[in-house]
Amino acid sequence: MAVKIRLTRIGAKGKPSYRVVAADSESPRDGKFLEILGNYDPKKNPAEVILKEDRVREWLSKGAKPTLTVSQLLKKKGIRG
Repeated sequence: MAVKIRLTRIGAKGKPSYRVVAADSESPRDGKFLEILGNYDPKKNPAEVILKEDRVREWLSKGAKPTLTVSQLLKKKGIRG
């Protein structure tokens, strides 16, 4: 099972908000996930990113691959870089 760290949408129509989750790479975007690692709200100025940094680092050490967007968020938070 390949694990990805990616975003899943939780916001209403026109008000996007996302969770950062660890999920199996084959599960759908808003489907089953393994663990919630944080939140991302792009509508706030500046965009708000809240992460459980210790859990993110643990998943990365286990070999989880972040998506492009999540890797950019991690870089801004200084977790991966």
